[in-house]
Amino acid sequence: MLCTFDLQTQCKEAMIDITHLAAKAVQQAGIKDGLCLVYVPHTTAGVTINENADPDVVTDILAALGKIVPTGSYRHREGNSPAHLKSSLMGSSQTVIVRNGNLVLGTWQGIYFCEFDGPRRRQVYVKVWEG
Repeated sequence: MLCTFDLQTQCKEAMIDITHLAAKAVQQAGIKDGLCLVYVPHTTAGVTINENADPDVVTDILAALGKIVPTGSYRHREGNSPAHLKSSLMGSSQTVIVRNGNLVLGTWQGIYFCEFDGPRRRQVYVKVWEG
């Protein structure tokens, strides 16, 4: 089963917890055991799994990415080269195991949509299959 979710990001850079969207797709699919793939079809956004208990972790990740990929002189004329680089570092998909109808995530883990060139209207695809 494939679900599409629309997001409207509010900031130039943000990490938005979308764990509930993946869980919703798993529930709608009605499977007990399988896999859940979360995919972001954008070249200036990504998806990652990280801590969702302390908001300072998100702040630290965005700050560290800003140091790794500074604003500077790039050849890409749109002016959003740092966003392209950051999205490549994060990746465009994450796969999570589904067991007993639930996402198998660690106690402190959440799935994050990573915006690097907002605000924008974005999409997230979630594919769930049994197996």
